[in-house]
Amino acid sequence: MLNPFDADRPDWDRDGRDWPHRAESRFVEAAGLRWHVQEFGRPDAPELLLLHGTGAATHSWRGLAPLLATKFHVTAPDLPGHGFTDPLPDSELSLPGMARAVAGLVAALGRPPVLAAGHSAGAAVLARMCLDGTIAPRLLAAFNGALAPLPGAASLLFPSMARMLFLNPFTPKIFAWTADRAAAKRLIEGTGSRLDPQGVELYRRLFARSGHVRGALGMMANWDLESLHRALPGLTTRTLLIVGGDDRAIRPDTAFAVRDRLPDARVALIRGLGHLAHEEAPEKVAEALCAEAQAMGLVPESPSDMQITS
Repeated sequence: MLNPFDADRPDWDRDGRDWPHRAESRFVEAAGLRWHVQEFGRPDAPELLLLHGTGAATHSWRGLAPLLATKFHVTAPDLPGHGFTDPLPDSELSLPGMARAVAGLVAALGRPPVLAAGHSAGAAVLARMCLDGTIAPRLLAAFNGALAPLPGAASLLFPSMARMLFLNPFTPKIFAWTADRAAAKRLIEGTGSRLDPQGVELYRRLFARSGHVRGALGMMANWDLESLHRALPGLTTRTLLIVGGDDRAIRPDTAFAVRDRLPDARVALIRGLGHLAHEEAPEKVAEALCAEAQAMGLVPESPSDMQITS
């Protein structure tokens, strides 16, 4: 059943009036949802699927997507319940449920990805899809990926707290009432990142809509990263873990522990950047991803001084 606060979702004509790359947007019906999708680059280029993290939307790729579009055809949707995409039913808010929904979108678009890249929880969705066989990219890239449970007691307390907030129907509305620019800036800087005024404003705009807040809380409250972490040794897809060295949301050393659980993985550590590294310095993240794709022969080679740490 639709929560009444989902009625206060971001509106395309109001909140999306000056959305980054609005001309690249379209709406697609798939898996029982209406999705907001942005597409960049030549249709005949290798397909790259981009998934944002919890609480974000396609604006997260405003700097990165055009850089990647010089070599790839980029498809970037808003995840269910985020931005301008419909929410999933509460019963489907698990990680497998989100992965099934995105798989339905990929099937409807008819463009299976050669490369799949996701930020934070978006990387977890892609890893689950690879494990489930719904996509078979040659390369999976995780930008500060949420591929392991939080350390210690936080792995139990954080999902429980998110679940309590999610189940309280007034929480998203209260959060939205208090979501001013200063609050958005504090939340972003708490992850170790610093964004320009436009970046802060776009997050504030989303946080001010209780339907978007509820989508983010539902995503956090219903996920079991422990199960995904246990399954990682079965993920045979070549994986690149791109990590911001100042990430305060997911400790950078987590990526090295995840690498050791994967059959074929490497870490690219970019110092001086936080959890939103791809928004702070999109050119550095694009360089890391393209260097790996070039090494695999997926795109033509070009000069790169990005150091990949094995």
